Amino acid sequence: MRFVVSSSSFLMRLQAVSKVISGKPAQPILDNILLVAKDDMLYATASDKETTMEAKVELENLETPGSITIPAKLLLDILKEFPEQPLTFDINTGTNEVKIISDKGEFSVPGESAEDYPVQSAMGESVTTINTNCGMLLEGITRTVFATANDDLRPVMNCILIEMNGENFTFVASDAHKLVRYKRFDAKTDGDQFSLILPKKPSLLLKNILPKDESELQLQFNEKMACFTFGNYKMVCTLVEGRFPNYNSVIPQSNPKKVIIEKKELYNSLRRVSVMANQASNLVKFDLSSGTIVISAQDVDYAMSGHETITCQYEGDEMAIGFKSPFVQEILSNMNTESLVLELSDPSRPGLFLPYESDNENEDLLMLLMPMMV
Repeated sequence: MRFVVSSSSFLMRLQAVSKVISGKPAQPILDNILLVAKDDMLYATASDKETTMEAKVELENLETPGSITIPAKLLLDILKEFPEQPLTFDINTGTNEVKIISDKGEFSVPGESAEDYPVQSAMGESVTTINTNCGMLLEGITRTVFATANDDLRPVMNCILIEMNGENFTFVASDAHKLVRYKRFDAKTDGDQFSLILPKKPSLLLKNILPKDESELQLQFNEKMACFTFGNYKMVCTLVEGRFPNYNSVIPQSNPKKVIIEKKELYNSLRRVSVMANQASNLVKFDLSSGTIVISAQDVDYAMSGHETITCQYEGDEMAIGFKSPFVQEILSNMNTESLVLELSDPSRPGLFLPYESDNENEDLLMLLMPMMV
């Protein structure tokens, strides 16, 4: 097995796929990257058994096709030190010795047989295929993945629900404290309705490598697996089985109290005032009155308190509601808008954070946050 490849192109693909590798792999060989050279292309694959990612890089020269696995960390550490140049890989598939030949020298590292590398099972026949674009999927994941939970008892809460129908794609994530629903009306099916529950790890992997443009993405899935194919990458992952909670039932429909406020001003004020909050609860209180909102926090144990007054657009009855400060900050930092609308009904009902105006008429974003007792 012998091929010549660009050092920088190879490194970029390896850095992407190596993020799949688990800190405690189910099998020692899963610490390795599988390399397959054929048809003037090099395919690099990494897996943790639940998720498998493959990247392809064009070879400058392929003398002898073949396959080998090489420890991922070792291969990455070597490639990071090379400036851009063609590297020749000369691999003895009998002894699994890997020689990396540069313009100034030669390096020898041990490999392992590719025959021992586990192959993810095929998806089967009952597969649904949907063609969409990378930028839309990236936006959907980016807007929702921060709201996923870390709950070992309810695995579906650690995932993003993706609903697809003839009108839109809807992305939903919730950790039972906050909920995010993001709709895209420029993505739709031919009329059929589908849904899948995408785990957090593959979601984050896609977030890191999906391009922001409208390049084509093919999504194939069945009840157990999903496959994302785009550009030079292909990712196959196991889906979480179960039923996602009925998120529509927790979104309050009647919210007579509406506050329009500048996002940056609210965010900066929250950061300052929350320093005074009790570290166990992180409770901050919003006191609404005509034209103003007072943000306050206190820690009785340490005799600390603080408050700031912000101007806003609000006409209605006075009201006080409490929220967990880190959750509000998280929501605000994931909203791309200068001003936002805070919709409320009463202190015991969830608050809705909505963009005041959106740059994209094809999107609909809603963020919900459960209140705390004041």
